[in-house]
Amino acid sequence: MFTKILIANRGEIACRVIATAKKMGIATVAVYSDADKEARHVKLADEAVHIGAAPSRESYLQADRIIAACKQTGAQAVHPGYGFLSENEAFAKRVEEEGIVFIGPKHHSIGAMGDKIASKKLANEAQVSTIPGWNDAIESAERAVEIACDIGYPVMIKASAGGGGKGLRVAYNDKEALEGFTSCRNEARNSFGDDRIFIEKFVQEPRHIEIQVLGDSQGNVIYLNERECSIQRRHQKVIEEAPSPFISDATRKAMGEQAVALAKAVNYQSAGTVEFVVGKDQDFYFLEMNTRLQVEHPVTECITGLDLVELMIRVAAGEPLPLTQADVRRDGWAIECRINAEDPFRNFLPSTGRLVRFQPPEESMFQADTTKKLGVRVDTGVYEGGEIPMYYDSMIAKLIVHGQDREDAIHKMRAALNGFVIRGVGSNIPFQAALLAHPRFVAGDFNTGFIAENYSQGFASQDVPHDDPLFLVALAAYMNRRYRARASGISGQLAGHNVKVGEQFVVVVMGHEGRNEHHAVSVTDFQGSLGSSAVSVGGKSYQIGSAATLGQIRVQGQCNGAGFTAQVERGTPRSPLALRISHNGTQIDAIVLSPLGARLHQFMPYKAPPDLSKFLLSPMPGLLVDVAVQPGQAVQAGEKLAVIEAMKMENILFATQDSIVGKVVAGKGESLAVDQVILEFQ
Repeated sequence: MFTKILIANRGEIACRVIATAKKMGIATVAVYSDADKEARHVKLADEAVHIGAAPSRESYLQADRIIAACKQTGAQAVHPGYGFLSENEAFAKRVEEEGIVFIGPKHHSIGAMGDKIASKKLANEAQVSTIPGWNDAIESAERAVEIACDIGYPVMIKASAGGGGKGLRVAYNDKEALEGFTSCRNEARNSFGDDRIFIEKFVQEPRHIEIQVLGDSQGNVIYLNERECSIQRRHQKVIEEAPSPFISDATRKAMGEQAVALAKAVNYQSAGTVEFVVGKDQDFYFLEMNTRLQVEHPVTECITGLDLVELMIRVAAGEPLPLTQADVRRDGWAIECRINAEDPFRNFLPSTGRLVRFQPPEESMFQADTTKKLGVRVDTGVYEGGEIPMYYDSMIAKLIVHGQDREDAIHKMRAALNGFVIRGVGSNIPFQAALLAHPRFVAGDFNTGFIAENYSQGFASQDVPHDDPLFLVALAAYMNRRYRARASGISGQLAGHNVKVGEQFVVVVMGHEGRNEHHAVSVTDFQGSLGSSAVSVGGKSYQIGSAATLGQIRVQGQCNGAGFTAQVERGTPRSPLALRISHNGTQIDAIVLSPLGARLHQFMPYKAPPDLSKFLLSPMPGLLVDVAVQPGQAVQAGEKLAVIEAMKMENILFATQDSIVGKVVAGKGESLAVDQVILEFQ
C-alpha cells in the first residue's frame, strides 16, 4: 500500500480523496494555483505544492508540473479526481512511465474508452447497441451541418474530450448546428486542449442512466447498480439519485452486464461509469464511458455501503476486489443535489466572490465513512470567508441524503436544503427546492428534457409554489414578536415610553412594483413555554416554537407538532425594517407593523427602479472575450452583442430588441464585475 499520494485536482473532489487517504493512513500532497493558495484542499493536505497561475491551462492541466511535484514530495501515486487531466491518456501514460502509479484505469483503457469517438467504435465492434451518428472528427462547421442534415434533426454536437456539460450542444436546425459546432470546438479547446467534435442523433424523451463499474488487475469486474441522472440543465446534471425510479430489475441486470462486458473488453482496472440513454420502453443505448470517478459517486456509496475512493486506491496498489457481484448491496434510496454558485433568478448566470456565510446543514454521514447511513452528507471544497474563483467550475458543494425509500430521501433533502445557508454569492438552492417539490419529480415521471419543458422561460420566484404560504407570514410575525420581547427587556428605558410587545400586528408582504399584501395577525405567547407562541392569520392557527438564537439565520423549531427548518434575516435590500423568510425554496420580504403603522405605510410612495434598457450590463463577473458590434451599428433582437467567459463556460449576450449601438464602454480582454456597463444604445 502507498504511504503518500498526490491529488492532481482541487475543490471538493480533492478534499474527498484526502478524507479516504487519511482513513487509510496515507499521507497526502495537494497541488494549487495562484487562485487556490488559501483553498480548503490545501489546508487539509499534509503537504502542498504550487503549480502555476490561476487559469487551469497554466496550472491544473500542466502535467509536467504535477509529475515534478510527485518527485519533489516522494508521492508514489496520483489520484486525478474528475475533470482536468483525469481522462487524459497521455498524462496517465507519462505518470506510469515515470514509475508513479496512476489511481485510475491504465492509459490504454482511457485511450479506448475515454475518447468518445474511439469508445463508440469499440462498442459497435462488441455489438453493444449505440445511437446513430457520425463517429469521426468533423473538420468544419459547414461539414457539421451536412452531417446533421443526413442524420436528421435534432442532433447532439459533442466534443470528443468533453465532460461536465462542456463542449456539448443540441441543434434543431442548420443555424444551431453551425453556431453549436463553433462554440463546442472553442469550449473543448479551452477546457480540454482537444477540439475534435462529433455528431449523433439526439434521442427525444430520453433518460440518462449510468452504471458504476469497478475492475481490478486480476480481471475481475463488477457493477454497483445504477444512478439516475436525467434531471439536467443544459446537459449538466443537477440532481442524481440511486437507484433509478424508472428501470426494472431485468433492465438493471441487462445494463449492468453490458457495462461489465464493455469494461472487460479493455481490461478496465479502477472505478468507471458506463453511461446509457434509455428510451421510454426501457430500450437502452451506450452513450459513453467516463474513465474516472464521477461527481455523483456518493449516492452509490450510500446504497452500497462502499467507499469508492478506497477501492480505487486498493485496486491501483494491486489488490483484488474484496467483493463479488453477489455481494453488492442496494439499501435504501440516495439523492444528491449539486449546489452551484449561480443565480437561478438571472438565468443561472455564474456568481463568483466571497462566501460571507457558509453554513451547511448538520451532517450525520461523512466522506470515507460508509458505516453511517440514513442521514445527510455534505461534500465541499469551500469554507466560510473563502472565495469562489471565476476560473473553475461553479460547484460550491454536493448535498447528499440517504433515506429508507425515495419518499423519505426527498423529505430529508428538502429539510437539508432549507438549512443550507449561503451568502455572498448566489446559489441554485431555490431551484433545487422547486424541483424536489414538482409533482412529476415526486412521481418519478421525468426525462432529460424535464427542466427545459417545465422552466422554458427560465426560473422565477413564482415557480416555487409553497404548500402553505400563510406559514411564512405566521413565522414572520412569530420572529418579530421575539425581537419585540427582547427589546422590551432592555434596561434603562424611559418610563411611559418603554417598548410594548403587543399581540395584534399586520404583516405587510412586499410585492412586485409596490403591490403589497396585508395580513392581520395575532400572536399570543404560551404561558410556561419559552419561545412558543400561538399565531392566527387568515383563519388558520399555528403553534410555533423554536430555541433558535435571535440573529442566527437558520431557524429550526416545531409548528403544530411537526419539525421545520427555515431561514430568517433582518434587513433586506428593499427595506432595513423587513424580515426575509425563506422556506422550501419560497422567499418573502415582510414588514411586521402595528395596525396604525400598517395604515400609515400604505401612504408611502413606491420608488420605481431606474430604466437600464439603454445599457448592456454584464450579468456576471467574468472575462469579456469578444465584443461583436461597433458604435453606430444597427442590431436586431436576437443578434449577438458580446461573449463573456466565466467558470469555463462561454456566455453569449444577445440583443433583446432592435436598436442602434451608441458607445462601446468595455474592451475585449477586460475583467468585468456584475452589472458593469459593456455598451450603450442610442
